[in-house]
Amino acid sequence: MTQPQHRPIQHPPNQPLPIQQRQPYLHDLLAAVQAPAMALVGADGQIGAEPGAVTGIYLADRRVISTALISVTGAELRPILGESDGAGATVSLSVLGGLGDPGADPTVLLRRRLEVDGTQAVETIELSSAARATVRASVTLRLASDLAELAQVKAGQRLDPLPSHDLPAGTCWTGPDGSQVEASASPAPDRNQAGELSWQLTLATGQSHRIEVRYRLLDDPAPQVVLPAAGSVLPPIEVSATDLRLAPLVNRSLADLAALELADPQAEADHFLAAGVPWYLTLFGRDSLIAARMLLPLGTELAAGTLRTLARRQGGQVELEAAEEPGKILHELRRAETAHGAASHANREMRLPPTYYGTVDATPLWILLLHEAWKWGLADSEVRALLPQLERALAWCADYGMDGSGFLRYTDRSGHGLANQGWKDSHDAVQFADGTLADGPVALAEVQAYGYAAARAGAELLDAFGRPGGSGWRDWAEQLAGRFRDRFWISDPAGDYPALALDGSGRPVDALASNLGHLLGTGLLTGTESALVARRLGSPALSSGFGLRTLADSMAGFNPLSYHLGSVWTHDTAIAITGLSIAAAEGVAGAGDAAGVLIEGLLAAAPSFDYRLPELYSGARRVPGRRPVPYPASCRPQAWAAASAVAILTALLGPRPDAPAGMLTFRPLQPAPIGELTVRGLRFGGRTLTAELAGTSVRTS
Repeated sequence: MTQPQHRPIQHPPNQPLPIQQRQPYLHDLLAAVQAPAMALVGADGQIGAEPGAVTGIYLADRRVISTALISVTGAELRPILGESDGAGATVSLSVLGGLGDPGADPTVLLRRRLEVDGTQAVETIELSSAARATVRASVTLRLASDLAELAQVKAGQRLDPLPSHDLPAGTCWTGPDGSQVEASASPAPDRNQAGELSWQLTLATGQSHRIEVRYRLLDDPAPQVVLPAAGSVLPPIEVSATDLRLAPLVNRSLADLAALELADPQAEADHFLAAGVPWYLTLFGRDSLIAARMLLPLGTELAAGTLRTLARRQGGQVELEAAEEPGKILHELRRAETAHGAASHANREMRLPPTYYGTVDATPLWILLLHEAWKWGLADSEVRALLPQLERALAWCADYGMDGSGFLRYTDRSGHGLANQGWKDSHDAVQFADGTLADGPVALAEVQAYGYAAARAGAELLDAFGRPGGSGWRDWAEQLAGRFRDRFWISDPAGDYPALALDGSGRPVDALASNLGHLLGTGLLTGTESALVARRLGSPALSSGFGLRTLADSMAGFNPLSYHLGSVWTHDTAIAITGLSIAAAEGVAGAGDAAGVLIEGLLAAAPSFDYRLPELYSGARRVPGRRPVPYPASCRPQAWAAASAVAILTALLGPRPDAPAGMLTFRPLQPAPIGELTVRGLRFGGRTLTAELAGTSVRTS
């Protein structure tokens, strides 16, 4: 085991991006989602209160309403409440200062509720009066649409509003491509001119007046994703636990997951999860696969839909611009090309085609999901139908994913795709301990673990269904494991650990990072090696007290509010918890304690986010009595963050499914970090069951 040598830091110092390329902040906004529709509003319910704001109503990756501002003549709107109302709606309450009775007590209130249902949005505006005297008010709703593409909004670009056309009860807008947006109000406004709708209201004591506004996109001729017609395939479950934080986290997460559920327009019975709100409300290979994998204890329907949706779009040719290769699983699916502006300090422009394959890990993750879904009870007929895609995915790992050095690597050959193509895909995510950026092609540690596990899982499937090649893939996996052991393990004063990656010259990238957690449970590591990894994951350098840092605080590049260099990602922490729980069941020293520390971290963070754990948040050290600091541009809700609540349940219960053999056993996490636990509604092999954890055993019924 060697200590790598590094070249001097060569990348330029941090420089602020031009203001139009700054990603908008989201942490203080309210979000409503029923994919593929979503809304982002201020705490006061307003949309477009600030020029260039990210607030709006979105359908099919476009902002259909960019302004929805209410004003009341002679009144000052003073917001006093803003909250989510389930996954698909927001509610805001404002005092109308200057109207009603004099004095400190509010007497005239404005309530706004905005709900999305997948194809449209409906806003209810209600004025109510408790004033002693009659209140007369002129209410105006100013509307605008810019039909901005989501990537333009994310880049902070400001588009002029489209010309509006008055309708008898509202207004409409027509985009350059012929798409039409319509806003219609009931009752019809007393005045309607150039996108401004006004009502003259008279309210006696105790009276209220309600206005409903419906927002619709009238034309989307070729949707990439659609609203599921038959509702969610995710079943309800009931959780009770000694730790009172666990049940509300699971309940909120499951509601969000159902709201993120989409269907494949090519086969609408196949459901999958959109990655998250607001930037990723579409199919993402890695995200959708990881979330579906976490949710297997709730049934195999979502996994099957995800597998088939991605299999239909499996790479079939070598195409440089899209990073497509035969057998490869895609990274993301959009309705049009997306231009992301400057993606690095060198102002490297990033442009991605509508179907983009720039990911190194989605293909082995697809194989792993197919294998694990089979173990949880996916019907043999459904597995058999996907075996040709399995064989092509395995072939991609050997023929395209792996280079001459014998490791799975990535590089952006187009010059305008993702520079980093693992789950940490920001431009500076892969760096040495001294902050030097790693040159490509890059071989990530966790991708080798995925490849190893996928080859073994694929071999088992080939054997089980009478297909040739299983022994060859087992040999391939063992050879990869040997190379990993020889090249990735390095040392620092605290001992041995796997490098984050190998750079383009084959040098170990010595940063201590959370990627270690993805190695556990794959079979790549020995028991002794797993114990070394467990010790690092539970250490103060990586564990913030609210979860697992993406980069240890001892590294030169550490920043608790960076995207991938010190923040805490919910799903990343959950993956480490999963691996540690498997290692603990195998007798790995310290693994159970480390898992307990990370579970407590996520549970401690959850109440601060109203039990809707975000994509990521600050990796600053936990201070007693203080909440975790939000990452201001974090997606929320997000699929794999929400699915992490189920991953915690799985880690605690320790199920070991083997549906082909008709067996389900449990090896619960020890020491048990939350006390007793009961989960009703789990699915295995087509059966619904209840699992009760008490002490060191799990009882099922």
